Amino acid sequence: MSEDLPPNARTSPPAIRNRGPILAVLQPRLPATGLVLEIASGTGEHAVHIASAMPGLQWQPTDPDRDAFASIEAWRNQACLPNLLPPLQLDAAAPDHWPVKSADAVVNINMIHIAPWAATQGLMQGASRVLPPGGQLFLYGPYFERDVVTAPSNLEFDQSLKSRNPAWGIRHLDDVAALAGEHGLKLVERIAMPANNLIVIFKRV
Repeated sequence: MSEDLPPNARTSPPAIRNRGPILAVLQPRLPATGLVLEIASGTGEHAVHIASAMPGLQWQPTDPDRDAFASIEAWRNQACLPNLLPPLQLDAAAPDHWPVKSADAVVNINMIHIAPWAATQGLMQGASRVLPPGGQLFLYGPYFERDVVTAPSNLEFDQSLKSRNPAWGIRHLDDVAALAGEHGLKLVERIAMPANNLIVIFKRV
């Protein structure tokens, strides 16, 4: 993918830094074919990067913010990938109104700490409904973990998030896993990522 910014596109320096490591984890774990539903696609850079590397998959970007659509479409138009679908409006916190009825996998990158807890609740409910048995939900971001020393940078980031919005903040992985379990999603893998982030994978049982 070209690094030249197409008209109306936005770019995220963290997305540029972490897209390679994220792809390295997702590529051997996503199904070779089928539909992947991405929740909260943001700028659209992850969608283009992963879809270009996995042409057998249909990649469905979504975002609750229609202002994000222009950026997703700008990157999509530049990439000209037949397997990257037009973005859909989707609010994770409103799972009863998701525009996608089924998906072979669900991917969510850097959302749950920059959203109210209701978004995580809706994400789990919606993912449980759209995934088939054995289908996987992939989450990327920072977490607090029991018996794991939190990096000072994550403590500072958590305080920064809460200063911007008291409903935001880094979540405890135990709380996320317990919520997932209420919706038939079992934590099956925890993968340490650069910059004190994790990918955690839940399987629909």
